[in-house]
Amino acid sequence: LKKIRQEALEKRKVKETSGAAQVIVGMGTCGIAAGARETMKAVLDFIEQNNIENVVVTQTGCIGICEQEPILQVAIGDGEKTTYGKVSPDVAGKIMQSHVVDGKVLKENSIQI
Repeated sequence: LKKIRQEALEKRKVKETSGAAQVIVGMGTCGIAAGARETMKAVLDFIEQNNIENVVVTQTGCIGICEQEPILQVAIGDGEKTTYGKVSPDVAGKIMQSHVVDGKVLKENSIQI
């Protein structure tokens, strides 16, 4: 997964300090057990397949709401983070299209923390 992530970052010339959109995937133990690796791969694949630029994809440890794993957070520019729960690879693609590309929060998958 690290190799896939690094290749995608290099292809997009994304640096961790820049980008209009930030996507954070919770990769704590419970997140990984719930499928966070597949969610991360789906996010990176979506970026690659759609030639999207200015998106920073990072991972973090436990976000603290294990029952909602896999968790994905999206922030556009300096805006507030939106947290999404139970993010399967299919849902990750929908979030990327709706929130990151179109700028619209996908309310049916967002959660309050």
